[in-house]
Amino acid sequence: MASIYERALGEEFGRLHPRIRERFGFGSEDSVASIGAGVMHRIWASKWTALPLLIGTSRHIMFPESGTEIPFTIENYAYRDGYGRETVTWNRHFTFRSKVRHFDATMIYSSRRRRIVDYLGNKQHLAVDLELEAAPNGGICIRSSDQRFYEGWLQFPFPAGLTGTAEVCEWFDDAEDAYKISVNVSNPVFGPVFGYQGTFRAQLVPCGRTDIPDHAKPLREELRE
Repeated sequence: MASIYERALGEEFGRLHPRIRERFGFGSEDSVASIGAGVMHRIWASKWTALPLLIGTSRHIMFPESGTEIPFTIENYAYRDGYGRETVTWNRHFTFRSKVRHFDATMIYSSRRRRIVDYLGNKQHLAVDLELEAAPNGGICIRSSDQRFYEGWLQFPFPAGLTGTAEVCEWFDDAEDAYKISVNVSNPVFGPVFGYQGTFRAQLVPCGRTDIPDHAKPLREELRE
């Protein structure tokens, strides 16, 4: 069965570097996970975003700390959620001197929207449409677009001026035998918000359905896409 990223990219998936296809090509039926570790050479956040980013830490959505050479780990598990949707986790941990920050998300492929929907945080209350494309260097580029807020009976789309647009590029550096990643989040009105750039190594490891740790999955699942 094609992974959610292969479904989203279609024929473009074949243009990805083999190691990028490996990281983005598995699903729940493959009984593997991608586990990685490395260093974020630079993490930054604009001062004006400190309060909203701090609030986001309670739900594992970004954070206000900045720094250089920050140890980093990433865990990608594939499973079918409670609604039967093929799901991939993105559990990122950044180890600063005084604390560990988390940036979690779960992604699904929405047949109705014909694209990947990224649920940010550990309660899936923020749904973001993603646009994917293969980069000339064989990497994968991801750009966020429409965003929607879901919390109980409350639901509404975020106006563009109140959201951040994320641009993520991940590629494989053959010379360093490592993955590289660049993340930049900006607001159309106020400018740069948050970002990081770094290097990590990752490998596929055996992982059955019962091997996925509880912390990797969201605290609640949202049916609305």
